[in-house]
Amino acid sequence: MTASPPPFRVALIGECMIELKETAAGALSRGFGGDTFNTAAYMARLGARLGPFVDYVSAVGDDRFSSEMVAYWNANGVGSRLTAALPNRRPGLYFITVDASGERRFTYWRGEAAVRDAFETDGAAAVLAALGGYDLVYLSGVSLAVLKPGSRERLLARLEAIAATGVAIGFDCNHRPALWESEAEARAVWERVFGFARFVLTTVDELATLDVDSVEDGLARFAAWPQIELVIKDGAAPCVLRAEGEVLRVPAIPVERVVDTTAAGDSFSAAYLLGRLLGAPAEASARAAHAVAGAVVQHPGAIAPADATPDVFAEWIAEGRGLRRAAGFRPRTSSDRET
Repeated sequence: MTASPPPFRVALIGECMIELKETAAGALSRGFGGDTFNTAAYMARLGARLGPFVDYVSAVGDDRFSSEMVAYWNANGVGSRLTAALPNRRPGLYFITVDASGERRFTYWRGEAAVRDAFETDGAAAVLAALGGYDLVYLSGVSLAVLKPGSRERLLARLEAIAATGVAIGFDCNHRPALWESEAEARAVWERVFGFARFVLTTVDELATLDVDSVEDGLARFAAWPQIELVIKDGAAPCVLRAEGEVLRVPAIPVERVVDTTAAGDSFSAAYLLGRLLGAPAEASARAAHAVAGAVVQHPGAIAPADATPDVFAEWIAEGRGLRRAAGFRPRTSSDRET
């Protein structure tokens, strides 16, 4: 008997890197991570009962580390069919330093990473065309900042086009000032995305890039983009939602011991957006997202152990209730599912 296809498909765009961190014994531990990949991995894990529905869009090299990286994606339920392996190129690398409170600092080596040319390759047109077959396409400020200008423009033009057909675009600002020429450049690119995005996730601190210094002013600023479902994250403080015609404040779940905040925001985004795909209301999706992020920060590294990740959508998936209803996703056709 042929398994039924998943009820939706998600493509996440960005860069996955080699992750190095120091263990308690002083040795180096190697893994893989990157903001949108972390979101992809947690989304695939939380929705594993649905079957494979998550693909990662990127570029890697032709070296051993790149092969191991892609194998790691696949082992975590993340598809790689839209990722190119570029000859004589390498992935980026970062080193995590964590202080006593669990806050982390990153040192990056990514200037010549393969992902910078992700949409410059011979196969780029086919990858961009394939994005039209997904229900949700998700990316971040980092995803755009690391691309060469030509790649960035091709991607933005395609996202704008598929958004007009009903594909939902999700965007996490995830601001890294060092990756942009200026704050003005970052702001201009973000605002272009805001023009066609369905979901935007940001933080209180990132609002400053929009010349905004409070949540209230941020909500007023986003009045210019009424189609956006807005999530403003604030660490352990309540997040603020502009969704379903109202503004909500959803408290976080207290965590007694924070080990490592790496991927806290990424896992939050995964749970929130999966909840909305499943038809969960915005407030319920945010509560689930807080629960997942609260579990993730109690473990080192970007990807927490599977058994440490709360199965927050088990009932929604088992009962098949409200699939895609609440977030206003477009109806799917059989041709979409076969794309």
